[in-house]
Amino acid sequence: MSISPEGWRRSALLTPAQMAGADRLTIAGGVAGITLMENAGRAVADAVSRRWPVRPAVVLCGPGNNGGDGFVVARILAERGWPVRLALLGDRGALKGDAALAAARWPGAIEPLSPAVLDGAGIVIDAMFGAGLSRDIDGIARDVIAALPRSEPPVVAIDIPSGIAGATGEIRGIAPQARLTVTFFRRKPGHVLMPGRIYCGETLVAPIGIPASVLQRVASSVAANHPRWWGGGLPRPGVADHKYARGHALIVGGAEMTGAARLAARAAARLGAGLVTVAAPAPVWPVYAAALAGILVRPVAGGDDLRGLLADPRRNAVLIGPGAGVSPETRERTLAVLAAKRRTVLDADALSAFSVDHATLLAAIHGDCVLTPHEGEFARVFDPSGSRLDRAIRAARDSGAVVLLKGADTVIAAPDGRATINENAPPALATAGSGDVLAGLVLALLAQGMAPFEAAAAACWLHGAAAARFGRGLVAEDLIEALPAVLAALEPALPSSVTAENS
Repeated sequence: MSISPEGWRRSALLTPAQMAGADRLTIAGGVAGITLMENAGRAVADAVSRRWPVRPAVVLCGPGNNGGDGFVVARILAERGWPVRLALLGDRGALKGDAALAAARWPGAIEPLSPAVLDGAGIVIDAMFGAGLSRDIDGIARDVIAALPRSEPPVVAIDIPSGIAGATGEIRGIAPQARLTVTFFRRKPGHVLMPGRIYCGETLVAPIGIPASVLQRVASSVAANHPRWWGGGLPRPGVADHKYARGHALIVGGAEMTGAARLAARAAARLGAGLVTVAAPAPVWPVYAAALAGILVRPVAGGDDLRGLLADPRRNAVLIGPGAGVSPETRERTLAVLAAKRRTVLDADALSAFSVDHATLLAAIHGDCVLTPHEGEFARVFDPSGSRLDRAIRAARDSGAVVLLKGADTVIAAPDGRATINENAPPALATAGSGDVLAGLVLALLAQGMAPFEAAAAACWLHGAAAARFGRGLVAEDLIEALPAVLAALEPALPSSVTAENS
């Protein structure tokens, strides 16, 4: 089963420009812009009313539609008995369109924006700038944000905290730390990418009357990573399956850091690869063989031995890099793996070994490859400029491979421009060996026939879910042991992929 279009649309992340397009299509379809604004403001007011008792509220409004939403919030909260002060950046007479209509419906006073309006605030509504901000915040708006404490009073951001770029999650000069962010219809990349995700606090997506059908015209190539769009393709053993039907994964081990390849091998086996073989350097073959029950270990003395293993077409997926060492030998073995045209995962040293010769590596990569660099490894092979999302998409396009750029906000990008952002990774994953486990999970799914983009996304999500399930005190080995429980909990929620063989 390929990606679920409906699942992808439910997980879609819209750039500010795409969200503006969704607004325009909705208005062209007969929904007035002021209706959308009223719905947005009411959604924010409802969220505030559900979470906090009545208290003095300060609404900070900007000169655009985000400020218009703020006028609606202020009016509704005041109607519910909240004491409300409203401050505006700029002149009321300069407001245009729906924002001007919303301001005209506000019966209270309008104060000039200044840090002084924060005095006595029990809650602050940030309606200064939305996700489309394209410059650094300066002047009085910066002064007001700088005056906001980081804890109390709580800040509720409309759309996104002012100063966070909706397309990238970057901070444009300064931004408030929100306790709650209420956005509309779909989230934006800036809600998920770091550091924007941290500044958003809890993010609530509220419906405001934009029909889901507009996503067929505002096609998003970026989505949050979630089983709802790749779960139907997750490999599930059938009653007639045997180990050879579930793929044979080959891992090229290193001579010094043997633990890395061993972790990857155990992860690949745990996630369902029917057979796993480690090609171990001959001098350390006993180390691998003694430590890997259930894993085949083959001694490899040189390049010819590795090519001999690769000649067997049943070994349909290969991982090289974990613990390999940055050396000419790793370069040679990586090129041999790529020349075999198997489904391939290139991790760690398999990338760093080409830091002075990017072109040779990129020329050898083929379409069934997944690259799994962290930021340092990425910068040794690819252009590190631009936002995290843009970097990954550009690297995937230039290499022709799926790129899994690891981090707290891992980005997985395909050569065709699709990308997904993972958001379920807990801080506990920042531990030695966790990347080796992830590489083994990707390998297992490739060996079982999952498409590279979906395999990388699924492996990354499962990796995060296993870490979250285990909790504090995690070491890399724990991820492997937590996988069965994660898979068992996930199974009932997966889209059906029933066949005559496994029904």
